[in-house]
Amino acid sequence: MTSKSSTRRGNLMTTLLGGATVVTLAVAIALGLAAPLDVNQGSLVRLMFVHVPSAWLSYLAYGGTGLFGLLYLIQRQRRWDRLALASAEIGVLFTVVTIVGGMLWAKPTWGTYWVWDARLTTTALSLVVYGGYLLIRSLIDDPERRARISAVVGIVGTLYVPVNYMAVEWWRGVHQTQTLKLLGKVRFDAAPVYGWVLLMAVVAFSFLYLYLLRVRGTLAAREEAREERELMEDLQVQGVGEGVGTARGASHG
Repeated sequence: MTSKSSTRRGNLMTTLLGGATVVTLAVAIALGLAAPLDVNQGSLVRLMFVHVPSAWLSYLAYGGTGLFGLLYLIQRQRRWDRLALASAEIGVLFTVVTIVGGMLWAKPTWGTYWVWDARLTTTALSLVVYGGYLLIRSLIDDPERRARISAVVGIVGTLYVPVNYMAVEWWRGVHQTQTLKLLGKVRFDAAPVYGWVLLMAVVAFSFLYLYLLRVRGTLAAREEAREERELMEDLQVQGVGEGVGTARGASHG
């Protein structure tokens, strides 16, 4: 009963997160389409309503990877390792979305899809860092060793978030400064109406992160359980084979 109740609660939580994601995304899309066009950029300004929340989600996901890795090192519970993996995969996915959205925005405003600006370069490097994180996981068979090493890489990798956020301040380039300044005096450098759309979009993408994290974490738990069952079956078959071999040797003796 306890297991079934836990499963029902888990399914309910997943459903609620999925519903909240759909509703908030729908509201964000409606607000984005209803927002007035920018004087200089026209309809291109609407790319901001996807580009900025995507970048926020990647920050959230990479921060989650480091946090879950730290929790694994402290508690040694495999669920934290599964969530760290799920969070890293989500972060890589939305980093790609961020880059693609930025390129679509850059072409008409900068005249080119890509420049080696500090913000863009550090964003691209995050794919190398977390791509390496995922590669390391695939190369290590021992679950405990894999989780331990991955946790350390994930914790160190979170340094990307403040470096990327501050890149436009530390190394000035063609990329605009932060739309929302959080350090020092908080300031929003855009029309107030766009601020409400961005706020709704950030909330929607945060729910999307939590939903994807839960779904991917559940899948990772099932994959892990299947691998453990297969390992136990292999060990049992090996044990039976060794037992038969020992019995035959004894009979011949």
